[in-house]
Parts: sequence; structure tokens; C-alpha cells
Amino acid sequence: MTTRPPGRRARALALIAAVSATALALATPVALADEIPLAPGHRLVASYEGAPATARPVPAEAPPQHPYLAPNGRSGMHADAAGSGTHPFPGPLGRDPKVASEKIAALGGECATVTFDAGGRLVTVCGTFNGFLLKLLDPRTLDTLAEYQLPQRSSTVEAITRLDFEKIFKDTSGGAYFYLDDRDRVVLADSRQHVLRLAHRQKGDGAWEFVVEDDWDLTPLVPHDCVSWTNLFPSGVCDPVTSVMPDWDGRIWWVTRLGRVGTVDPATGALRAIRLDGEEIQNSFSVAEDGVSIVTDHALYSFRADADGTPRVQWRQTYDRGTGTKPGSVNQGSGTTPDLFGQNGARYVAITDNADDRMNVLVYRRGTDVAEADRLVCKVPVFGSGASTTDNSLISWGNSLVVENNYGYENPTTLTFGRSVVGGATRVDVRADGSGCDTVWESDVRSPSTVPKLSTANGLLYFYEKRPNPLGIDAWYLTAVDFRTGKRSWSRLTGTGPAYDNNWAPITLGPDGTAYVGVFNGIVAVRDGA
Repeated sequence: MTTRPPGRRARALALIAAVSATALALATPVALADEIPLAPGHRLVASYEGAPATARPVPAEAPPQHPYLAPNGRSGMHADAAGSGTHPFPGPLGRDPKVASEKIAALGGECATVTFDAGGRLVTVCGTFNGFLLKLLDPRTLDTLAEYQLPQRSSTVEAITRLDFEKIFKDTSGGAYFYLDDRDRVVLADSRQHVLRLAHRQKGDGAWEFVVEDDWDLTPLVPHDCVSWTNLFPSGVCDPVTSVMPDWDGRIWWVTRLGRVGTVDPATGALRAIRLDGEEIQNSFSVAEDGVSIVTDHALYSFRADADGTPRVQWRQTYDRGTGTKPGSVNQGSGTTPDLFGQNGARYVAITDNADDRMNVLVYRRGTDVAEADRLVCKVPVFGSGASTTDNSLISWGNSLVVENNYGYENPTTLTFGRSVVGGATRVDVRADGSGCDTVWESDVRSPSTVPKLSTANGLLYFYEKRPNPLGIDAWYLTAVDFRTGKRSWSRLTGTGPAYDNNWAPITLGPDGTAYVGVFNGIVAVRDGA
């Protein structure tokens, strides 16, 4: 190994710094960030509560790094292939936290999945009435550096023409679930039932752009007679694609709302699919080296692909799907993307069910050699009788799971005029010997519909909270909770009014320590100011 003389190293670093500064200066934004407006009442509620936390990392075996995804914490809605909901970055500690936001559209504009490229820039998809926008954002200013228009979803056309806006709020298709691959490319399924792979690049003039590198048409395998402005009364079937993820061999998997599970071979473009008759898939899915875990509104599945790419069921486990859809659920079934976790060689998968009285956290053993009678590790009821559901993924770290209660939330009109939900969050741990599970703590945090996250670097859980207000003020807070104890650490007001409702979008922790939250009118950033 040779060592470069200090003088040469210093000159090289100076040159790199100069080139980087020039590139940043040339990177003229497409649009400067415009703040999301605050509704009346923001001066009548506390802007900050609690006290700054001290970083206390939580050690455990991190999920394996997927070979075809961006680094863990940067690649998708649930942060990694295992769906852990954890980030290796230290989120804000509550030291004089500052809030910034970007308004994406006059109405709507929510940025759901947020990922980060190698330069720390945000790559996100934001929903508007004209269609989803794939956007590249500056991590500090939230200025738009580039955007790519995706086609309008059929649910939007239906909502406008039939005055049924509930269709929009319960539609998980069209690109809301996407992933960033190991080459910083976006892979998503649009509302035309096409899987796209897009790169972003900086042009000679410093401006950024998105470029479609691959376009795989799934319509030969997926019914696509969907509502559009030129097809307002279709006679056939429309089956939107819900989510995409790669397996450990680089094959791209996709699922549809009406129970189709398929693959794309990126090298050849070959398509394969099967149908799970009578079952719906409204959530994303998770991937490990031992298979692809998908939950429908009837059962939890483990899949592998045959040599030609055809999905094959390794095992199937039914669960209590209840007798109807609860307020706070998208459909009659589990609302969670499966979590793949385990320590010291143990391999578990966790979901929640939709049991009528109290929802249960379910933990199963993953192996194909596990007897059906031995697959269930534990079934733990959570939250209050008659008011218990979630439509967001669990957080998994080590042998611990954290679940939140979304019971009562339907859409941004649900919580207006100072209303809130019953709320609650619970931590459940799998015993070290795998003999069962135990409830560690219960919190009264009221997080109506967010995908919460854990910073493993500082030991804080992040929720997006709304509490009841007797004055009718709709105040939204980023709230930090101690992972070990379940106690609130601090809360920072992000904004007031329905425009700040996150409406099922996640919290995402960035490499620079910022917490980002997709909200109805765009995106919010919270970072320490001191």
C-alpha cells in the first residue's frame, strides 16, 4: 500500500472541493421551494414540548444489505429489503429543531416514499391530481432539481367524475411504492401497468433530468381496462400494480391489487405471473435471501421463482382477517408489509391481523422446513377492545417489534376541527429462545396514519402525532419516543391544518440527520438547529 504525500492529498481534496462547489453552483433548481401554508391557530398551540434527547444507539444485527438495492436506510418506504422501518442515521435529537416544507401542488402533492441517492439528494414520488410526479429535491432547501410526470391514476379520474374522493385515499398503486436500486435508479410501476426504470443525471449546463432506461409492459398479463378521460365507462377489468421489489437474483417482482404476483427478468424482459384467486394485495412486500414475503387480505405467503421466473409458493399461512374493514384500514385484511427479522440465526416474519375485537401482532418462523404446527411463534393482542387496527408496517430491530394504532383514521377530512384518534403504540419482543413474545411497553402517542421509523444511531422512534384540541386547531407534530422505554422525549410542531396531515405517508430519516414527512400538500423537513 502506498501513501500519498500530505501536500498532494491536500491539493487533491482542494480540487475535489472546487469541482463540487462548481457543480452545486450550476445545479439550478427547476423550482424553488414554496412553504406549505399554515392554517389559523398555529400561534395558539405549543411549538415545542419536552426536552432534547441524548443519543443512545441500539445495537443489534442489521438487516442484510440487498445486492440490488441502494444502501439500507436509503432505498424505499420501509428503508430496506426486510421492511424494518429503521435507519442507520441519527435523526433529530430535538435541539432547537427547525421546520421547512415544500408545497408541491395547489391541492394535494403528497410525497410518499422518499429515498436518497449517493449524493444525499431526495428522490421521491409526489401525488397530484394531474398524476404522480417523480421528483429530485435538494435535501436542505427542498428545491426541485428535476421532475418527471407519471400518468394519472384511474382512481383520480373516478374521484373527479363520480365525486368519490375516497377512491384516491385508498389507492396504493401508480408508483407510490417504488425502490431505488444499487445504481441509484428508480424502479416503479405506473398506472398504465408498466414497470419503469429511470436514472437521474446532471447535464452539461448543471441542470438535472430523469431518463427512462427501461420500460416493461405488463398488460399482456394484467387486465388494464381502466377508467381514463377517454374511457370513462370501461366494460372490462382494471388491475392496478401495487408495488415492485427485486429478489436476491435481481429479478423484479410485482404485485397487483387483485392478487397477481409476477416477475420481470431485466436481462431478457421475460414476464411471468400467477393469480391468487379471490385475494387482494394492497401493501408492499419484503425480500430476503430465502424468499419473497407477500401478505394478501387472506394469508401470508413466502415465494421463490422457478428457473423461468414463475413465482412459486414455498408456504402459506392464513390469519384472522375479521368480518369487515375497520376505520383505519384500506381493506379487510392485514395492513402491514411483512417484517423479516431475527437474531443469532433465527429467521422470523411478522405481520398484524385484522381480528374484530383486538388486532394481533403475529410472528412466524420463516423456514421451508418448519412444520405448520410450529410456524406460529406468538399472537399478541394490542390496543383497546373495539378500537385496534393498523395500516402501516411494523418496525423491527433485533428481536423487537413496534406497532402503532391507526383506528379511526380514514382521510384528511377525518381529523379536522381538532379531532384525533385513540392512538397508541406498543413494543413487543420475541423471547431470545423463540418460545413466545412479551409486551415491553405501551405508549399513548397519537399517530393517526404515519409509517413510523427508528433511528438505530440514537435510539429514538419518530411518530407523526395529532392530539385532540378543544379550540378546534389541527396541530401536527413530529414526536420522538424513546425506543427502550416508550416515553415521549420531545415534540415539534410542523404545521396546522389538513395540508399538514400525512395521510399514510412515512417518516424518513436522511443521511444528514433530517426527518422528512410526506404531508397532504407536499413534504416537511425537521432538523436540529443547534
